[in-house]
Amino acid sequence: MTKRALSMTACPSAPIDAATTGSNSRRSLSRQCGTIHTLLSCPSPFGNESGSLPVGEFPANVELNGEYGIRNWSLAALKDSKILVVGAGGLGCEILKDLGMLEGVVGEVCVMDLDTIDVTNLNRQFLFRQKDIGQSKAVVAAEFINRRCPWMNVTPYNGKIQDKDADFYRQFKVVISGLDNIEARRWLNGMMSSLVEFDEEGDPIPETIIPLIDGGTEGFSGQSRLILPRITSCFECSLDTFAPSKAVPLCTIAETPRIPEHCIAYAFILQWPKEFPDKKLDADSPSDMQWVYECALERANKFGIEGVTYMLTLGVVKNIIPAVASTNAIISATCVNEALKVLSFCSQSLNTYMMYVGSEGINSYTFVMEQKSTCPVCTSHTHRLTLSGSTTLNSLLQLLCDGEFRLQAPSITSSSKTLYMRKPVALEAATRPNLDKALKDLIVSGEELVVTDRVFPDTSLGLVVTLV
Repeated sequence: MTKRALSMTACPSAPIDAATTGSNSRRSLSRQCGTIHTLLSCPSPFGNESGSLPVGEFPANVELNGEYGIRNWSLAALKDSKILVVGAGGLGCEILKDLGMLEGVVGEVCVMDLDTIDVTNLNRQFLFRQKDIGQSKAVVAAEFINRRCPWMNVTPYNGKIQDKDADFYRQFKVVISGLDNIEARRWLNGMMSSLVEFDEEGDPIPETIIPLIDGGTEGFSGQSRLILPRITSCFECSLDTFAPSKAVPLCTIAETPRIPEHCIAYAFILQWPKEFPDKKLDADSPSDMQWVYECALERANKFGIEGVTYMLTLGVVKNIIPAVASTNAIISATCVNEALKVLSFCSQSLNTYMMYVGSEGINSYTFVMEQKSTCPVCTSHTHRLTLSGSTTLNSLLQLLCDGEFRLQAPSITSSSKTLYMRKPVALEAATRPNLDKALKDLIVSGEELVVTDRVFPDTSLGLVVTLV
């Protein structure tokens, strides 16, 4: 059956005789024909249950309520579902717009973002205007959508995702992430995984699984993925695909700059504190950034380096990922599409990764991102290390930060005592002397240690260290 035939089946033709049916009913019906209402009112040969990653069964219980008013389970499920959008930047604005375009389908949305609006955002983050510069992205985005799309209620939250506890995230049926920060994405991934509860047989309880849809863009490339916590691979499983950030030695910045970025780093890392010792650099201040730009340009001219521009200065100081509006539009559309599918079961879910490379064409690639058997977030694997007994505790912690786990601020305990704890301050001071002690003086070979870190909320890493 063709798509046109399906559309016609879902929306019976309204009689022309006005005496038979009112004009309001005909207008309501015509608005629904050919929209998402039509899709959700048709028996689908591509229901979610027929895909390679089924999450539910698409019901065919289409009912006519009143005069051609279509009502069904899928519409009700979407209307009653609360959706969390994390990030109100380039991707976030597009995601909110796409949700708003599902007229009358999505009801409650919460948007979270820490940032304020900068003039450089206005070329692609279209929910903001010149008058909004300096204001909260989440607040302004919510006000804009609520004004233009009154059928959807958007609640803003201006702050860090880490400020909210597990109960806050439990209220949502799906989370769509439009973050541009890898560490924040790791934290959110860890939080969603920690919400999953297990039955007596050790199987995840379906009602506690909240799908996480992660989107990311860089230039003409982008990706979206569907993460079912504890079921599919998670963001941490694919951490190896993201190159770790490379720090530039200060001696290179100070003595032998080679590229424009070195000159910019020299200006805001070394020169700003000297010129303004009592003032913190404000990356959102045009006057502060102009000073950094001029200082970097002077430095570049001295060493014969070309390429220092004001826009590059903003990018280096604020760690801005290159953004292209069309890429944001494509990736956000796939994210919202997946949210629609996991909430209504109207079509087959993505399994599990979609990659778009706009520089090579308009085609996209999909593949299954396999779960990593040693993932510290979505598996219960105990990790093992073999180290010299003379290795210090500080060296072990540094290994956890620089190695495959890429931890940020680990704390570590044994079965009998706390080896090092970063918070509270008093406990950190009490355990600090252990950092310079050899492991053979602190633990027994083969003893299991518990490692916690801020990138893993409510999750710990099991580590068995064998000393030789």
